[in-house]
Amino acid sequence: MALETYQAKRDFKITPEPRGKPARVKGNSFVIQKHNATRLHYDFRLEMDGVLKSWAVTKGPSLNPEDKRLAVHVEDHPLSYGDFEGIIPKGQYGGGTVIVWDRGTWMPLGDPHKAYRKGHMEFELDGEKLKGRWHLVRMHGKPGEKRENWLLIKGDDEEARHEGSPDILKERPESAKTGRELEEVAENPDATWQSKPQGGKAVAAKTKAPARKAKAPALQRNWPKGAKKAAMPEFIDPELAKLKPKPPAGERWIHEIKFDGYRLQVKIEDGRVTMLTRGGLDWTEKFGRDVVDAFASLPIETAVIDGELVVERDTGASDFSALQHDLSEGRYDRFVFYAFDLIHLDGYSLLNVSLLERKHLLEKLIPGNSEKLRYSTHFNENGGLVLNHACRLSLEGVVSKLSDSKYVSGRNGEWIKSKCSQRQEFVIGGYVPSTATKNAIGSLAMGYYEDGALKHVGRVGTGYTVATAQMLYERLSAMEMKQSSFDDKLTAEERRGLHYVKPQLVAEVEFRAWSADGNLRHAAFRGLREDKPAKDVVREMEKTTAKNLPKSAVTLTHPDRIYWPDEGVTKEGLANYYAQVWRFMAPYVVNRPLALLRLPDGVSGHQRFFQKHAWKGMNEHIEQITDPKDKGGEKLLRVTDFDGVVALVQSAVLEIHPWGTTTDNWEKPDMITMDLDPGEDVPWENVIAAAYELKERIESEGLAAFVKTSGGKGLHVVTPLEPKAGWADVKGFAKWLADSMSKDEPDRYLATATKAKRSGKIFIDYLRNGRGNTAVAAYSTRARPGAAVSMPLEWSELTTEIGPAYFTVDNTPARLDALSRDPWDGFFAAAKPLQKRKR
Repeated sequence: MALETYQAKRDFKITPEPRGKPARVKGNSFVIQKHNATRLHYDFRLEMDGVLKSWAVTKGPSLNPEDKRLAVHVEDHPLSYGDFEGIIPKGQYGGGTVIVWDRGTWMPLGDPHKAYRKGHMEFELDGEKLKGRWHLVRMHGKPGEKRENWLLIKGDDEEARHEGSPDILKERPESAKTGRELEEVAENPDATWQSKPQGGKAVAAKTKAPARKAKAPALQRNWPKGAKKAAMPEFIDPELAKLKPKPPAGERWIHEIKFDGYRLQVKIEDGRVTMLTRGGLDWTEKFGRDVVDAFASLPIETAVIDGELVVERDTGASDFSALQHDLSEGRYDRFVFYAFDLIHLDGYSLLNVSLLERKHLLEKLIPGNSEKLRYSTHFNENGGLVLNHACRLSLEGVVSKLSDSKYVSGRNGEWIKSKCSQRQEFVIGGYVPSTATKNAIGSLAMGYYEDGALKHVGRVGTGYTVATAQMLYERLSAMEMKQSSFDDKLTAEERRGLHYVKPQLVAEVEFRAWSADGNLRHAAFRGLREDKPAKDVVREMEKTTAKNLPKSAVTLTHPDRIYWPDEGVTKEGLANYYAQVWRFMAPYVVNRPLALLRLPDGVSGHQRFFQKHAWKGMNEHIEQITDPKDKGGEKLLRVTDFDGVVALVQSAVLEIHPWGTTTDNWEKPDMITMDLDPGEDVPWENVIAAAYELKERIESEGLAAFVKTSGGKGLHVVTPLEPKAGWADVKGFAKWLADSMSKDEPDRYLATATKAKRSGKIFIDYLRNGRGNTAVAAYSTRARPGAAVSMPLEWSELTTEIGPAYFTVDNTPARLDALSRDPWDGFFAAAKPLQKRKR
C-alpha cells in the first residue's frame, strides 16, 4: 500500500521521522512504540504488504484476556519507522517522545489478508515483552467518522495474565532498543530536535529540554500563499452553504459529510477557549468542560476554528435531537466537535488561503486519537456518489466546497449543501395542547418569513419526546397572544384547537415534501434552534410536491400519543413512517396470517400483548380469518391494504410478525427466514461472516438468499420459495442449514436454543419456519428503545458501517428515497422450489 497519507501528514524538513517507501521484500516483523504525544499511548504495528499496518492503542496492550483495549486504526507507516526512537517536534503531527517499547515477529493464524478485510485478525507474537496469541477485532463503524476503531485482546493462553497479576506496562517501561525510558529520551540532547528550524532546516538542540512541561510554542511554519499577519478577530461571520438539490460536478469540488449539530466558531487565545454561535453568541459554558479542555490543550497560541458540535447516536450518525436532549439534561459526555475549517492561526489570518491549504493546516492540529475533537475529512470522488452513499446510510447529506476557494462570509455560492431529506428551520406561530399527556404540546403550527410576513406551512405532530413536549408547553403557554401571527387566513381546520404565540422560537423540522396547497408533508420536529433569529427564517428551496404516498381512511385517535418517548415517535409519526415505506413493505405483510405485539402505553409502558387473535374494540380494517386446520378455533388476523396497517398503528401494534406463507396457500410456505442471534461478546463482524456463510450454503442448494437487519441484535437471511414444499420439508431444510453450520464450526455457531451455551456463539434460529411460527416483517418497527426497524439490505451494503439496529423510524425514509431500486428487488422473482436433499 502506498504511504501518501503518512507522508502528507509530516514535514520531513522538520521531523526526524523517516520518509520511507513500501518495501519489496516480504517480512513478518512487529513493533510497539510508546508515544507520549497529546496523551500517552502505544502504537501497535504489524508488517504487511511492505508497510507497517498501525493502530494507536490508547491504554496500551494488556496481558489480561478480559481487557479489551481500544486500538484506533491509523495510516500505514514505512518499515523503517519500526526503528524510530526520538522526539517528534512539538507542533508537528504526533509531536512528542517515542521509544521502541517492544519488537519481534508475528505469525498470522489463517489468511491475514482475509482476516484484515473481515475485521478479525488472530495471530501469535514473539517479542521481547509480548508473546503468545492475540486478537485484533474491528468494532462497528460510525458513519462520517474518520477513526476506525478496533479492539486489541490477549488470547487466553500460557502467556496470559489475569486480574491481580503485575501490569506489563508498569513492569517493563523501558525501550527494547536502547533500554532507556521515555523521560531519558526526552532529556537526551542527542535525541532532541528544535521545533523552530533555523533557516528553514531542522537542527539538533544544544541544550537539554527543560524538565518542566510547558505549552508548546507556536511552530514557525512555511505559511501558504494568502496568509497574512493579523490581530486576533473578535468574530468572523461564518461562510454559509446554499441549498441545492444535488452536489455540483467537477474536479474543483470536494465533498464533506454534513453534520447535524450546532455550527460553532472556536477562538483559542493562549489556552483560553471561546465558543461562538453562527450569530456570534458566546456559548462556551453551554457544552461543559471536556471539549473546551481538548481545544485548550492544542499546541497553538491563537486560532479560530470553524466546525460543528454534535452528539452521535449508537448508529454513529450525528443527531440534533439527541444533542438537544443532552443539553436539556445537562449531559456533556457525548459531545464531539468536528473541525472542518481554520481561518486564523498563531497571528496569521487565513481568510485568503485556499480551502485545501487551510484544511491541510487544520488536519495537523487535530490529534488523531482525540475523543472530543475530530478532523472532518473530505472526499474527492463524484459528489453525486458521495451524496448517494451518505443517503443510503441515512446521514443528513453533504457539503460541497470549491477546493481553491477563499473563506468568504455569507452565502456566496462556493459552499453548496445537498440534503438526503428536506430539512430547514421554521418559526413557531402556535401550538395545540396534547390530548394524551398533561401540560404538553401535541403539535406546533409552523411558518417562514416572506417579505416580512409569516407564511403558514401547517402543523408538525411528531418528533417530540415527553420532556420536550412539556418544555415547549411551558415556554409557549407563556408567550400566547390573541391574534394570529400568520399572514395567511387559516381555515377552520387549521385553527382548530390552536393557541397563537409570539413568533419568537425557531424549530428545525424534517419533512418529506410540500403538499399542493403549500403545507409540509410527513414532518417531524428535530429541535429548537436558539442560535438563529426568527426573522432570518425563510424558505430555503422552491416548493416540490410530495410523491404519491398512500392515504388512509382510518382515523387516529390521540395522534400525539407517544410510542417511543426518547425518540419522540408518536402514533401519527408511526403512521407517517408506514406511509413512506408501504410500497416496499406491502408484499411481506399483506394477506399473511399475523402475530402482533401491542404496547398501548408505548415502549416504556408495562402493558405488552402478543396477539394472534382479535381483541375488544379491534378496528374493522384488521380482518379476522379462519385457519383451515382449526376451523372451530379462534380466528387469526391479517391485513389486506394500507388501511389495515394504519389500523394496527391505531391499536398500538409496534411489531408485525407474519407467517412465512400467504392465505392463498396456507400449507405451502413462500419463504424461509434464518435468524442469526448472537450471544454476548460476539463481534458484529462475526455475525456478518455467519450471514455470508448461510448465503453460500443456500445458494449451493440452488436457492436465492437475501439479507436484512433484525432491528434487534442480529441479522435475518431470507430465502424466497415457490410455494410447493410443505411445512415439514421447509422446516427440515432450515434445521439442516443450522445443524450443518453448527457441526462444521461448533466454536462459532449453535443450533439449539440453550441460553447457557450461547455465550460467545451465534444461535442459528431455524424454528421460525414451522407452521404458525413467525419472524418480524421487513420494515416493521421493533418494540424497544431506539425505534429501530428490520431493514432489507443489498449484500454489498452489509458492512460494519451498518449495525443490527442502525435503521430507525426517523432515518429509514431518507435511505429509501436515495435508493435507485428496492434493496430486495426481484425477491419473489428469484423464488425456486425447494428440492428434497439426498441423504
